[in-house]
Amino acid sequence: MDECDDDLSGLIRARATRYSAPSQLRARIARITEARTPGTIDSPPGAKMALPVRAWRRWINMGAAFAVGAVASVAVMLVLHGGVDEDRLAQAVIDSHVRSLMSAHLVDVESSDRHTVKPWFSGKLDYAPPVKDLAAEGAPLAGGRLDYVGQRAVAALVYRLGRHTINVFVWPVAGESPGEAMFTVHKGFNVAHWDKDGMQFWAVSDANATEMRNFVRLLARKELP
Repeated sequence: MDECDDDLSGLIRARATRYSAPSQLRARIARITEARTPGTIDSPPGAKMALPVRAWRRWINMGAAFAVGAVASVAVMLVLHGGVDEDRLAQAVIDSHVRSLMSAHLVDVESSDRHTVKPWFSGKLDYAPPVKDLAAEGAPLAGGRLDYVGQRAVAALVYRLGRHTINVFVWPVAGESPGEAMFTVHKGFNVAHWDKDGMQFWAVSDANATEMRNFVRLLARKELP
């Protein structure tokens, strides 16, 4: 038993995060070690300490193992929670995309001129969405509208790509931009999202994957004049 305890203690010391025992626990252990164990009145002094010392070591081992397991569980939960949030956002933008096509409410301001579309959002949002014109690249701006994603008012920019409609939802995001756009397929729709210049973009369309990637590449890289 002592060899197993020693092996486990060595493993804990080498790999586990160290935590200090609460003062109440230390005081309680001290009282136990100072008191005589019932049934050992005639036992030699060394025998009185054996059980409390083993108990103390088992408490340390169990506490450290529990702490490591708790940290790992929290990390997994955070990762899963992030995935769930991303899936919910994807579903939310798809729902908004479909509603805009079915309700004949695709745009609130119909214009291919970004200088007309961008000012329209002034006073309706607490931020100014970047509006780009991709007509020269084959994806003209059709207009914009006020929409809601996750109970938040956001800017929705509408582009035409041949016979396809692309909704681009834009709202502010905190933190650094993660880099390249991420592409997924949800219920037959191609969805892309990326961050740039303090804004988060979600693009949704039934255009094929190649067309969607080309569009996002152009939109994400094109600089405003």
